[in-house]
Amino acid sequence: MNIFFKFFGALLLGFFLQQSDGCEDNQATKTENKVAEQQAQSLEQAQQQVGMPGITNFTEKKLVRKLYELRDQNGLATYTYVPDLQGRLWHLCDSIGYGLPYGVQFTNPERRAPNASYTQYGYNIPQAEPNGLFMPPTAEGTWVICMDPAKKGDIASVYVEPRVIVSPFKLVAAGEYMPAAAAK
Repeated sequence: MNIFFKFFGALLLGFFLQQSDGCEDNQATKTENKVAEQQAQSLEQAQQQVGMPGITNFTEKKLVRKLYELRDQNGLATYTYVPDLQGRLWHLCDSIGYGLPYGVQFTNPERRAPNASYTQYGYNIPQAEPNGLFMPPTAEGTWVICMDPAKKGDIASVYVEPRVIVSPFKLVAAGEYMPAAAAK
């Protein structure tokens, strides 16, 4: 990693030197260059004294892998709750998997535009989803795949605007949200 910091410092110094081409008489540029050089030296010294953290177990990386594997189970049974303003949980439904944010996309949200004559690098433009719609970059809603209590074994997607809690085990809830068919 020592090479990384040397490279980073040299890159940083090179960037500041490139920015100053043709402006050597400018005192502010000279000061910026001096600061950049001192910063690169300081980073090098810090790396020599401290080094990289001694990560040997990679526990967090293992946990993320386990999370991905747990989420990938077929028919993963979960329970979805909506908290009220007092923090009490209300059971929304028995569900499959974890809620999906409304803004989740099946395709890449952007695609590379053909190179325009005014730039050699091109640029990205929005890309529609397979349904022809453009998804918002952020959205508050969550799609939950609920077990349909009216039709045993069937599933139904429920769009939920408030925040939700989806758990692989039952939580203590203040009560049940109930579909109209089940309330009769």
